[in-house]
Amino acid sequence: MKLSEFDYSLPKELIAQYPMEAREKCRMMVLDRRDGSIAHKTFEDVVAYFKEGDLLVLNNTKVIPARLFGKRKSGGKVELFLLEKKNPVCRALVRPAARIKEGEKIMLESGDEAEVLGRADTGRLVRFDRPLDEILKNAGHVPLPPYIDRDDKESDKTDYQTVYGSEEGATASPTAGLHFTEELLERVKGQGVKIRFVTLHTNYGTFAPIKTDEVEAHKMHKECFELSEETSKDIVETKKSGGRVFAVGTTTTRVLEYCASRLMDYSLQLKADKGYTDMFIYPGYKFKIVDHLITNFHLPKSTLMLLVSAFAGKEFIMKAYAEAIEKRYRFFSYGDAMLIL
Repeated sequence: MKLSEFDYSLPKELIAQYPMEAREKCRMMVLDRRDGSIAHKTFEDVVAYFKEGDLLVLNNTKVIPARLFGKRKSGGKVELFLLEKKNPVCRALVRPAARIKEGEKIMLESGDEAEVLGRADTGRLVRFDRPLDEILKNAGHVPLPPYIDRDDKESDKTDYQTVYGSEEGATASPTAGLHFTEELLERVKGQGVKIRFVTLHTNYGTFAPIKTDEVEAHKMHKECFELSEETSKDIVETKKSGGRVFAVGTTTTRVLEYCASRLMDYSLQLKADKGYTDMFIYPGYKFKIVDHLITNFHLPKSTLMLLVSAFAGKEFIMKAYAEAIEKRYRFFSYGDAMLIL
């Protein structure tokens, strides 16, 4: 399968640089796989698509202020984009990467020193001189994705977090969940819907480009996840009773489908599960847990684009994206939403 099949041309002005002032007022494109129809709604209309007995699963990871700025001894500017939060050494993307030598020390805005070490599987290893929590509290910036072409602002500290994020560790926001408000979640509950959480610490690999021409040759990045016993039991109960599982975001979807064989083996005693997943979902994959997907509009030729194409069908997704561009939807992290039924 060629990666070029999942490409499309997007006018730059459709890349959302800021979120909607009211999260739930963004636009929502609704794709119905049963009849191939496309409808145009507002995100708060999502409540009408739930029924009693359904289950809504969200990713409760919380974004850390993972971007640090500093200077070399020569005075040149340096950016560190943390890929994880570990003490005293963690992986980070270092810019300008080619100029920074092993052992070089960077003076951060906080006054702390960071020593750039050797190469990691992704990025470089960096050693900090005091606990990262303290450094990030004083000098960390919101890790906005590269297509948001501006400096982070104070408002991004809340705008780039979901209202239910509680488990700190992500270096990229699970953006499909940004459209929910606490009031909207209460309205969903009022429909007789259970709301449960998984944790997957979304990282920079979400934006990493696929570098192989053949889709199947791509190796997916690893992300840390946790699935509680409570959520596991409610998934099984929902599937057994004929309810539907709504997954919020590709991250939630990957956790649920990664754990699917265990969840759907009703002979097993359900327990909490955690670890790392590098599950790569692309067309041809048969979904076992997720019935409906709430997501955003994704980068062309990305792993996220491949996942939604697997869920809805490539032709249907490409048709929907063309219509979204024609109707001037807002794309990517701070953009509009899509509900795939």
